[in-house]
Amino acid sequence: MSAAITEYIDVAQLAIWVFWFFFAALVYYLHAEDKREGYPLESSRTDRSGGRVKVVGFPDIPSPKTFVLPHNGGSVLAPRPEPHTDIKAKPSAPFPGAPLDPIGDPMLAQVGPGSSPNREKHPDLTHEGEKKIVPLRVAKDFSIAEGEPDPRGMTVIGLDGEVGGTVTDVWVDRSEPQIRYLEMKVAQGGKQALLPINFCKFDKKARKIKVLALRAAHFANVPSLSNPDHITLYDEDKVCAYYGAGKLYATPERIEPLL
Repeated sequence: MSAAITEYIDVAQLAIWVFWFFFAALVYYLHAEDKREGYPLESSRTDRSGGRVKVVGFPDIPSPKTFVLPHNGGSVLAPRPEPHTDIKAKPSAPFPGAPLDPIGDPMLAQVGPGSSPNREKHPDLTHEGEKKIVPLRVAKDFSIAEGEPDPRGMTVIGLDGEVGGTVTDVWVDRSEPQIRYLEMKVAQGGKQALLPINFCKFDKKARKIKVLALRAAHFANVPSLSNPDHITLYDEDKVCAYYGAGKLYATPERIEPLL
């Protein structure tokens, strides 16, 4: 009897086994790297000490790694302790996983479609290091395309048909040349607020912009910017989340079931 391995195994078998081991290691690595942010998950279940159960799963959270940020932005450690977010909501029923009901003003409760993470309080930057999303009064090398209607001066109308304000400027994305936000002067109070372009429905002939996410009175509570000439990652998420909250909480009827 011969003990030569080449008599019962060949190069093709070795190649397929190497591939499967490599593929399994790759899946493990990618799944572990995916847990650098957002983990451990917080369950509504509690342990014996009364604290919330932490859900990690397999594989475990990877060891911390330092990432160097571009444009001399320093470095960040991941995974890292996440600050606790004070959610203004309570469970709708006394069982794990029950939906959350907002407490107080549902538009500002930061739950459901109005939820958002607490991102960094600095603006996103272009590849060249410039502030990425700015108004036309700052990005003077940008302009409205010839033949296209200029939103400045258009009237913003809420879902209730009332006037919410007037557009005063247009905010553009320098990296992907397009309009991201409209800046408006709110009719009630006169504050400046941003309106995400994806929530706008234009009536070019009447020079009106319909916003079905909010009532006219809601524009007065749109989160303000920390700087009038650029928007931080933190402010961007808060502004967009406010309009998202309006899709469910702007009117009492929207919260109720369809049937």
